[in-house]
Amino acid sequence: MGDHFHHPDDLRLFKQMKELAPADFEAWQKLNSIVGREDGAVPPKYRELIALAVNVTTQCPYCIDVHAKAAKRLGATREELVETFMIAAAMRAGGAATHGAMALKFYDAT
Repeated sequence: MGDHFHHPDDLRLFKQMKELAPADFEAWQKLNSIVGREDGAVPPKYRELIALAVNVTTQCPYCIDVHAKAAKRLGATREELVETFMIAAAMRAGGAATHGAMALKFYDAT
């Protein structure tokens, strides 16, 4: 398997995880059905783009793989993907700046 931090073979461990915590594992698996809904007010392609924005900020390589392919199947363009990533990057930068202000507040409070 090598020394790779992320490796597709790691997903084989999901079987063990399911056996060790079946109810929790099932609940976690059902969460993804929120993204795949077709009957919601948010269209499926946009749901996948939102999922990708979250995936790139949470840095889950497996989720990025799954949702990038799903977005493409639903007609998302490369340009839409890149704009989605740039929006996510801007939001993450905003979070860093506002949390930096919070750190300054805590610093000044001591």
